[in-house]
Amino acid sequence: MREFCTAILLGIFLLPVTGATQPSDIRANPDRLEQRIKALSAFGANADGGVDRVAFSEADLAGRSYIRGLMREVGLSVRMDTAGNIIGRREGSEPDLPVIMFGSHIDSVPGGGNYDGDVGVIGAIEVIQLLNDNAVRTRHPLEVVVFTDEEGGLTGSRAMVGEIGDTTLSVVSHSGMTIGDGIRAVGGDPNRLDLAERRPGEIKAFIELHIEQGAILHDEKFDIGVVEGIVGIRWWDVTIEGFANHAGTTPMNRRWDAMISAAEYILAVNRVATSMSGGQVATVGRLHAEPGAPNVIPGEVVLSLEIRDLSTAKIQRVFDEIRREGERIADARFTPIRYAEIDVASPPAPTDEQMRRIIAASADDLGLSFKFMPSGAGHDAQDMAQIAPTGMIFVPSVNGVSHSPKEFTSAQDMANGASVLYRTVIAIDAGALE
Repeated sequence: MREFCTAILLGIFLLPVTGATQPSDIRANPDRLEQRIKALSAFGANADGGVDRVAFSEADLAGRSYIRGLMREVGLSVRMDTAGNIIGRREGSEPDLPVIMFGSHIDSVPGGGNYDGDVGVIGAIEVIQLLNDNAVRTRHPLEVVVFTDEEGGLTGSRAMVGEIGDTTLSVVSHSGMTIGDGIRAVGGDPNRLDLAERRPGEIKAFIELHIEQGAILHDEKFDIGVVEGIVGIRWWDVTIEGFANHAGTTPMNRRWDAMISAAEYILAVNRVATSMSGGQVATVGRLHAEPGAPNVIPGEVVLSLEIRDLSTAKIQRVFDEIRREGERIADARFTPIRYAEIDVASPPAPTDEQMRRIIAASADDLGLSFKFMPSGAGHDAQDMAQIAPTGMIFVPSVNGVSHSPKEFTSAQDMANGASVLYRTVIAIDAGALE
């Protein structure tokens, strides 16, 4: 029964292709994926074994050139939109149908690794290679996309959904250029970003293959992560007011020490986040004390509070409980606590429910174990979800290491992800996505 249901869901009612291998027999080539990942890693390689291929840098330009060459090698027609996104197109037998788009990014953080983003791009090109090698022609046109400057703020995907304004273009990127100048440097046109926008209905589906960047799949021995959504983020500056006084002459029982309250508050944040059920996380990542002298009791501490979860309501519940804990600390220590929410909130971006089922069925049909899970990191997929049914496929990151030269995903895990991506594209093309 499972095999029958999977076959129906994956739409193994494709237009007949003479001599073509059946989709269930088609799997990605791990050696080819590994070779191409290694070739890409040469652009911006650093002494630690990772890459410094930040967006708009010379290394990024060279890496983009390499990817365009791979796209042409597998027969894609290649263009660049005005946001600098690289788009390789393979025509379908019914060119008026909306496109199925898949891809990721190749820019890195400073001192990054060789798999974040890269696996999704190389895996997407592998899908095109498999279609060619097995003489499979899809009904829908296909587009492989390499988004611009993902690490600097999802620049390419935000432009594709019409969310880049003048303020963003003036931000200085890791390359030292503004984002506007960087887009111009890679061949885009920041003055005509409206031409990069894609409207709802133009894209049948968007799928992003990516390394997990966490340790869940690796630790729990799952082959594939079916991403339920990308978590929302809220961020506050928290100010704790004490009374600055001499550290040598003020008795311990006469202190209004903002740092002591801050320490208790940080522990409370951790306690609340770990005591509530679900996948929420809460973090204090920055702390500043005034006046900041060794011989002065801190009169003020400002710290950051960040909360992430797939549910907006859950984020609010976590914050409310943390605030209640803070009130108890403030009353006990005579140190008032104030909150200022920072305008960097990003709402949760759930993936499409049908897309999750298709990805899960694709993994299952390949005999791969899978787990439904959230993404705790941001991805271009969260923007694309605004204009198209969107799905994400995760593959394991060894020991959960990412944004580091020690980042690693095995060739077989990359191939598993690309094989699931291939079957997902085939299923959507065949009508599994209503």
